[in-house]
Amino acid sequence: MRVLGVDPGLTRCGVGVVEGVAGRPLTMIGVGVVRTPADAELGNRLVAIERGIEEWLDEHRPEVVAVERVFSQHNVSTVMGTAQASAVAMLCAARRGIPVALHTPSEVKAAVTGSGRADKAQVGAMVTRLLRLAAPPKPADAADALALAICHIWRAPAQNRLQQAVALHASKGRPS
Repeated sequence: MRVLGVDPGLTRCGVGVVEGVAGRPLTMIGVGVVRTPADAELGNRLVAIERGIEEWLDEHRPEVVAVERVFSQHNVSTVMGTAQASAVAMLCAARRGIPVALHTPSEVKAAVTGSGRADKAQVGAMVTRLLRLAAPPKPADAADALALAICHIWRAPAQNRLQQAVALHASKGRPS
């Protein structure tokens, strides 16, 4: 499975592509950041993010796009920018018929480090180790994007089995 992980943000939108299957060594295909100037108009920043993500989709042809699920933060302007960048990533994938998976930050941290409360340094260190890299990807947004892709590869088989079981249960006409 080839997954494009997207750590959404208006100034720095982390992107990373990982290939592999659960239980086997994973391979990093690419990692980077789509950047926009903080002083640019919002619409122009969103267009720049769209162009950047489209380039990654063209170049790497992922089967799935894993995006960080936006969660409530105290800083409303930060969460709004994150949500807007997230929506752009989802739109780009949907336009191409690529499935989108959303994962919360704590799900990603738990999948990669074993703790849902891990800090950025711990996530970066584990991404480096899991992908057998010489150094942690910089900035942290790039490492977070790879962590999202890893999380999805590892969680997808269980999520798919659960969805199939729910669908089978529903098809038999049993109340939930």
